[in-house]
Amino acid sequence: MTYETHPATDSRAPVAPLRNKVPEITAYFWVIKVLCTTVGETAADYLNAQLGLGLTGTSLVMTALLVIALVAQFRTKAYRPGIYWLVVVLVSVVGTLISDNLTDNLGVPLEVTTAVFALALAATFALWFKREGTLSIYRVDSVPREGFYWAAVLFTFALGTAAGDLVAERMSLGYWVAALLFGLVIAAVALTHYTMGLGAVLSFWTVYVLTRPLGASIGDYLSQPVEDGGLGFGTVVTSALFLTVILGLVVFLTVSRRDVTDGEQVSRPAV
Repeated sequence: MTYETHPATDSRAPVAPLRNKVPEITAYFWVIKVLCTTVGETAADYLNAQLGLGLTGTSLVMTALLVIALVAQFRTKAYRPGIYWLVVVLVSVVGTLISDNLTDNLGVPLEVTTAVFALALAATFALWFKREGTLSIYRVDSVPREGFYWAAVLFTFALGTAAGDLVAERMSLGYWVAALLFGLVIAAVALTHYTMGLGAVLSFWTVYVLTRPLGASIGDYLSQPVEDGGLGFGTVVTSALFLTVILGLVVFLTVSRRDVTDGEQVSRPAV
């Protein structure tokens, strides 16, 4: 429990600690984020192609599941690893499907979808900052801030999908080469942040966008047939493998609470 002093009475009254709804940004965060992104790619492919739901059917099913998961997430009073990462997995799938629907079903060029999602993300940040005065992910402790946060996450997945597909289409990269390329760009952003002072907000969300095509490239490399440049594990095996690892890490974080930020946010930088 923390305290604050009231000048009129010079007494110390208890103040409830802030209860952040998102995790600490650690190595665990980025590992699970990439794994969720990979699952989003392979799961969307599995539901679309192997189960025969098609893009429209898959989109409807996954959007309904995302809405249910978001309701559960908003009803929690603090960060809960299981619910939080379930939402991230589902947002990953839905964000991928939004981009794929626009490109494959409606014929919107990747250049247009990339630009539209980039503008939508920028508008989300602008509204978020105008209303709340901060973009800190250590202060996602109200319904409006959480709403802006999840909107930004959704647009980063859609943007990452469109931009990643655009790069792959224009450069005709193999899966592992694409993964290496995006990994190097992420490393460059991190290096610039830590050595040259690139802003924390810009650094975080840039990497968040880039981990989407990174994870997708890893997922495609593992799941696609050997003749297409993959390892041929298939979408079922790849999804099951990554979901198992995600589950193990989420259970570990739930027990250890190593990524909980409750009560610490007030001393954090504005990320």
